[in-house]
Amino acid sequence: MNVSKGAVEFPICEHLAEVGEVRPDSPDSCPECVARGDAWVHLRECQTCGHVGCCDSSPNKHATAHHNATGHPLVRSFEPGERWWWCYEDEVTFEVEGVPPARAA
Repeated sequence: MNVSKGAVEFPICEHLAEVGEVRPDSPDSCPECVARGDAWVHLRECQTCGHVGCCDSSPNKHATAHHNATGHPLVRSFEPGERWWWCYEDEVTFEVEGVPPARAA
């Protein structure tokens, strides 16, 4: 996926080519928050291994903690109907054309 600026194309995220099919490790919750008895705000799914973690607006920030521990660069929203992705390494938010939301609305 590229963005064009004049005659030059720039990749939105160099890690997108590494993404394969993943299975979420939770259908609708942050397993680490559940284990601690804590609440979360929104969920993110790692696109390397399927780990589901809570967002940076949540007290525990488990999705970012997972990235910091593993180096897995890409997450996508795990909220119903949302299609956006985030790359920690490239610090960019984007959508992938033709890829439906991780969870239907």
